[in-house]
Amino acid sequence: GSSEALFFSDLDRKDEVLLVCEGEQLVGFTTMLFFEREWRSQRIQVVYSGDTVVDRTHWGQQALAFDWISRMGELKRERPELPLYWLLLVKGHRTFRYLPLFLKSFHPHWCTGRDDLKDLADALAGDMFPGDYNPATGVVEFRESHGHLKADIASPGPMCQSRDDVGFFLRRNPGFRDGHELVCLSE
Repeated sequence: GSSEALFFSDLDRKDEVLLVCEGEQLVGFTTMLFFEREWRSQRIQVVYSGDTVVDRTHWGQQALAFDWISRMGELKRERPELPLYWLLLVKGHRTFRYLPLFLKSFHPHWCTGRDDLKDLADALAGDMFPGDYNPATGVVEFRESHGHLKADIASPGPMCQSRDDVGFFLRRNPGFRDGHELVCLSE
C-alpha cells in the first residue's frame, strides 16, 4: 500500500538497509536511521526502524532477526557509554508480536510496560512526525496513508485476535488498516 515515490523518499532518509537474500534473490529487507540527541541532560543513541518487508514464502525465517540483533550489538559496542533506544513504528500485529521476542521490556506493553519511556517516545515521535503524531494515543495517525498493509495480511485471524499482545495492539491502534502506526520504544 505504498507508492514508488514514497518508498524511495523514505529510503533516502535512512542510513542503512539490512538485506535478506536467498542465493542472489532479494527476499526481504529492513531500513534503519541512527541518530543521537540530548534527553534529560544526557546524550542518547536512537535506532529508528523503517519499513520491514519479507516475502511471504520466507515468513518465519530468522535470518533478518539474527542480523538485526547482531547489528544492534555492533552499534552498542561502538558507543557503550551511551544508552541505546530502539524506536519502532508498528502498523501490523505481526511486527508487534516480535517485540517480546527481542526485548525484556518496552513501551507500550499490555501488562508490564515501561511507562517511564512514554515521554521519550512522545518527544521522538513528535519531532519526527509533527502534526501526525497523537501523544494521547501514542499513534502516528497519518492524514494520508504513507503505506499500509494489504487487507489480506493486515487483519489477524480469530485465533490470533485472542492473544493478549494482538488484542492490545488492535485496541491501541484501531486505524492500523489505514496505515496508522503505533509508536514503540525500548532501551
